[in-house]
Amino acid sequence: MTTTATPSRTVRRRRTVRRVSGLRLWTWLVIGWLLLPIAVMILFGFNDTSGKVNFTWQGFTLTWYEHLFAIPNLTDALLNSLGIGLVVAVVATLLGTPIGMALGRYRFRGRGSVDLLLFAAIAAPEIALGAALLSLFIVLGVPRGYGTVVVAHVAFCIPYVAITVRARMAGYDPTLEEAARDLGAGPWTAFRLVTLPMLLPGVVSGALLCFALSVDDYVITSFNAGRTVTFPLWVYSAARTGVPPQVNVMGTLIFAGGLLVAGANVLLARRRAS
Repeated sequence: MTTTATPSRTVRRRRTVRRVSGLRLWTWLVIGWLLLPIAVMILFGFNDTSGKVNFTWQGFTLTWYEHLFAIPNLTDALLNSLGIGLVVAVVATLLGTPIGMALGRYRFRGRGSVDLLLFAAIAAPEIALGAALLSLFIVLGVPRGYGTVVVAHVAFCIPYVAITVRARMAGYDPTLEEAARDLGAGPWTAFRLVTLPMLLPGVVSGALLCFALSVDDYVITSFNAGRTVTFPLWVYSAARTGVPPQVNVMGTLIFAGGLLVAGANVLLARRRAS
């Protein structure tokens, strides 16, 4: 009977180091691939282009930052997207938070069906939801415009808020609220001072996710926008003749705003942990 010698500690350590190094290299390659389009967008926001086509580097300039709002239609489209995103974030958060709390806190008849409905809404292609909402508005005789876009985006975003809040409820300790009630706090006071602060990270995350999804959405918006033009719709229509550099600048500023919000969230989390 023969036995094979086990590798020495040094050999095993080298193999482990190689695996970790390879994993790190692969991770950075994937991150670089994901950030490449964003880097190109930021770079060509400084391109000194003289025509409508902004695909060839012609020099560095800050002109497009100085004349960011020089195209009125583009400015209106951006304001529409930001306004719709804010309204959708607020409404979807107010509607989705109680659903997430109920799913994470209580057991009731039909809970599995609600779960299935939420995940089905997320998994379904956007074109299906957009076409369904379009059919609903046509049947009801509702003219498409700003309001129908808000309703469509709220319907699309509620499941994301509910699932995010439900995940936060997994670490919720109901005895804390019971202790507050025993100390004389009413239902609303206990919720405001105990429950809501514990759920706030999940609620804020859901709201920010709704805002990002609403500003970014094209498919559902194109079905239900009517004459309302949002930032993605404007960029798509302008791509046929040439996207102006202001689009790159606006995209850069939106990306920078997202980074600031994420950084602020990390700092707040660290302060709470300390």
